[in-house]
Amino acid sequence: MHRDPVELEIFKNLYHSIAEEMGAALRRTAFSPNIKERRDYSCAVFDGAGEVIAMGDHMPVHLGSMPMSVRAAIDAGEMMPGDIVMLNDPFRGGTHLPDITLVAPVFVNAPAVGARGRAEVRKAETLRGRSRPRHIVPDFYVASRAHHADVGGAFAGSMGLCREIYQEGLRIPPVKLMREGAMDRDVLSLLLNNVRTPQEREGDLGAQIAACHTGAERLREICARYGVKRAQRAAVELQKYSEELMRAFLRRVPPGKYRAEDFLDGDGISERPVKIAVEVRVAGKDARLAQDEKAVVVDFTGSDPQVEGSINAVAAITYSACFYVFRCLLEEDIPAAAGLMRPIQVIAPEGTIVNAHPPAAVAGGNVETSQRIVDVLLRALAQAIPDRIPAAASGTMNNLTIGGIDPRTGEPFAYYETIAGGMGARPDKAGVSGVHTHMTNSLNTPAEALEYAYPLRVRRYSLRGGSGGEGKYRGGDGIIREIEVFTDCEVTLLADRRSRGPWGLSGGGDGAPGKTFITRVDGSSEEMPGKFSTRLCAGERIRIETPGGGGWGHA
Repeated sequence: MHRDPVELEIFKNLYHSIAEEMGAALRRTAFSPNIKERRDYSCAVFDGAGEVIAMGDHMPVHLGSMPMSVRAAIDAGEMMPGDIVMLNDPFRGGTHLPDITLVAPVFVNAPAVGARGRAEVRKAETLRGRSRPRHIVPDFYVASRAHHADVGGAFAGSMGLCREIYQEGLRIPPVKLMREGAMDRDVLSLLLNNVRTPQEREGDLGAQIAACHTGAERLREICARYGVKRAQRAAVELQKYSEELMRAFLRRVPPGKYRAEDFLDGDGISERPVKIAVEVRVAGKDARLAQDEKAVVVDFTGSDPQVEGSINAVAAITYSACFYVFRCLLEEDIPAAAGLMRPIQVIAPEGTIVNAHPPAAVAGGNVETSQRIVDVLLRALAQAIPDRIPAAASGTMNNLTIGGIDPRTGEPFAYYETIAGGMGARPDKAGVSGVHTHMTNSLNTPAEALEYAYPLRVRRYSLRGGSGGEGKYRGGDGIIREIEVFTDCEVTLLADRRSRGPWGLSGGGDGAPGKTFITRVDGSSEEMPGKFSTRLCAGERIRIETPGGGGWGHA
């Protein structure tokens, strides 16, 4: 049928608005500052086949990998009206254990939830023909993912220097948190009895459930107005349209092989640098490609084997980073649908730092290795399209977790935050200072919210002047954030870009590497590595100076 561009634009914005409203519902009803203030969450809408058709403007590291979690939930068994599946397993589409995903099916014309509703659905299925599959295919799916400040494990905040995933927290396969609209109390109790802050976790899970309900209701409203078939046809067209736009862009990229490599400082166990290598093979406009052939191959062969520490990335993370980079090369109003990646093949050899096997520890792979994968991809693409690629950004999320007993309540607390850095300079303008870049799209916790919720005080929060790289266009400056603790507690930092700063491009200088200091009660100061865990006594402080972005062009 002839594609109606006006109708396609309407549905693109309708589906995107649903994902955005889901995120707003999650944020408003969440309990933890990490979700309510930092906005460490993501929501998306999927078609009946589990293909993403719209994403909110949320966390890139969540969004690119979320379709794999949805696929794992679908493959785990049939979903009936009112069911919600929960999972966080990094080896089944997740990212790291604190990121819990909820997946809900959307039946537009479903009967009432409950035993009677299930019987009615079975009866309707039988009447449609015994040759049909016994399970019922939903019309759509919705999903919400949020970073929970603690999911158990050896370290408060579940982001420690672990050697295997079993130390990192509770690993959840696809299980039903809700069945036919009712909470499965056994599953919920199992989760809440294995975390340090059960009330906060239950509240945040409730917010995710509310987000899924919001998405499902909005989809039903759209289908009531336009009809289910019309809405589903528009979803299919959005996939085709996004694929066509990506193929059109890739035909403008000069053909060739573009190689690059970059390094993580170490895995927290060893100081040996960890290499990520990539080769981007572009077919070019003159290649005679069939519609289903790949115009670009992104090959990570040559990357180091998986390591003992927690910076291993699973396949979903690597795919997510590739999705993000190529999505950024298109115009902003392009639909963020699964069709974007159809012309692109990602090769991530098994057992490497970019596709680790269990029982590898993976907490830092989601937050640190994902950033380096983006850096190395951009470095390779700068050889092909130098006028489109910025210098390296800070390249680390500076993951800080602080946990202990809150003296005000006598209850455990777990504080988690990522701290911004400098953006890399661009071919036509300077980088932005003090901003979260690339795979993170979160905010810093406001000092007022942090001090209200935790026994902590922000002693300094400022830009790190002069940390951006020199160049025709300067890189953005990093941040200085110093926090004092009011109780004895455990502090963990997962950060990178400490041994070498973010690289500049086209003659631009490198950004300044990050630094971390611990100030003891007696006034002595100790410089710390990028990845460590230590005990702080009441009155002691941690000071984090984040990297600046690389410069672009000769000064």
